[in-house]
Parts: sequence; structure tokens; C-alpha cells
Amino acid sequence: MKKKILILAGGFSREREISLKTAKAVNLELKKKKYKTLICEPDGKFIKNLRNFKPSIVFNALHGRYGEDGYIQSLLENEKIKYTHSGPLASSIAIDKEISKKIFIKNKILTPKYIKFNFKKNINKKKLINKIKNKIGFPAVIKPFNEGSSVQVYICNKFNFFKNLIKLSNYKEVMIEKYIPGREIQVAILGNRKLGAIELKPKRKFYDYKAKYNANAKTEHIIPVDLKKKYMKKVLDIAYKAHRIIGCSGVTRSDFKFYNNKFYLLEINTQPGMTSLSLVPEIARFNKISFIELIEWILNDASINK
Repeated sequence: MKKKILILAGGFSREREISLKTAKAVNLELKKKKYKTLICEPDGKFIKNLRNFKPSIVFNALHGRYGEDGYIQSLLENEKIKYTHSGPLASSIAIDKEISKKIFIKNKILTPKYIKFNFKKNINKKKLINKIKNKIGFPAVIKPFNEGSSVQVYICNKFNFFKNLIKLSNYKEVMIEKYIPGREIQVAILGNRKLGAIELKPKRKFYDYKAKYNANAKTEHIIPVDLKKKYMKKVLDIAYKAHRIIGCSGVTRSDFKFYNNKFYLLEINTQPGMTSLSLVPEIARFNKISFIELIEWILNDASINK
């Protein structure tokens, strides 16, 4: 008898729409293989629905805050039901760009320099501009500390910096990061397997939310990546190292910039998308792993006490 799978989707983050697309794609594949499935929102009825459905496994298709940050993982641990992807601690570390950066730096993984800006303080514009010039330089990237999918990310020069900074004023604090030009390389890790890499050439200014999820953005996906063997080995090794030191489970995708023959790790994603435009399924396909095989691998890897 096929397992009962509850697919956790939607949620309250800015990535809700992508989560629903992931859930729909995963559900469609599981239905073809005769799994009994239920797509469920993480709302006030979630625990009741979970207990009524009694799934063998929860496929966590949530993205962003409350779904990828350890919150829902802690609830599932409490319910003692096997779930996919990383556990509470690894999830909370990976989504926090400052904590994960500190771990990367400590473990000699190259990552762009950054400074922290707190909106509670009065902004001395001249002082802040000088601090950025001295510590990281322009152009600079402004981003929230705990969002995914390039939500609210802006590449700024000193002239449009404050116009963009004010767009993030609903966050208490934000990261101001050194902009690294160069090639966009993404690497997928599947458990203990260095699955592979893909290069992205966005037609837009950078690989932002629209470039990720809108087919009209016409982002070019290049696989296999045109890298010397030694560089390919290096980027796969770095992604695997990041996956291990943060304590991730299942599948992760690490985002890199390749510039002057160096790889800069921007972040690690513990719940990469599973839509028709998503990168992990594309990397898997290139490595002769079909979409349903990838989904079933993730299900078979599900556990608790992570």
C-alpha cells in the first residue's frame, strides 16, 4: 500500500505563491503513482488536519519565513511525524543570513563582506555612505536577513541607496552586502551526494524574484556549466561543506557568484523550489533522475529528531 503524504503548502511568507506551485507539481507526480495525498495550509486548523489525516510523511513544500526557518519543523518534531528537508536548527541557521555567514567565515568559506543596519537608529546619511564606502564599497546589495527567493533585494549605488533602503523599513534591520559581479552558479546537494551545478544568465539586472519564477523573464539556464574540472570540483565541495556544517538534511541548493576564479557563497536554501522553472529538478534531470524519482528520494529521506 502506498504511503499517505500530507503536502504542507502556502503559508504566510512572501513566497506563498511559489510554495503553492511547488505543492501542485509535487502532488501531481504523487497522484500519478497512486499515493494518497492532501495539500494542507499551515493555518490554525493545521494540527487538527494533520492528526485526522494521519500521514506517513509530511512533504514540506513551504518556502520562506514560518516554513523554512525552523518554526514548522519544531511543530512537526513535536507531533512525531516524519517530515522532509532540514530540521529546526539547520533551517533557522540557513535562513538567517548573518548567522550562516558567520559560520561560513569561521569555516573558511568565502562569502561577501557585509554590515548590519538597524532602522531603530536615526539615519546619518553621510556617515552611513562613508561607512559603506570604507567597509564594502559600492555598488552594494541591500537585503532582509531572513527572506528567500531574492525577496526585497536591491543592488544600489550611492545615488539610489536611500530610495531603496526605505523600501525595507518594515524590517527592524537589514544586511548591506558587498556586490560581487561575475557568474551565477547554483549547486544542488542530495543527502551525501554532490548532485551537480547549473549556471544562470538573467536578462534582468540580477537573478531576482521575477527572473527566478517568471518564464517571461527568459533567464538562460546553462547545464552542463562551462567550468574547468578543478573549479567544478571546488564549487561542489564548498556546497557540500556548507550543507554539512549547518547540519542540513535531504536536499539543499547553494547560490554562488564566480568572480576572478573565486567562488563566493551567497546563501544556502534548505527548501529549494520544485516548480517547472526550479533548478534542483533541472539539475536532477540532467543527472538522469526524473522528477518523481527526486520526490520519492526526498520522501524516503524524511525523518524526525533532526
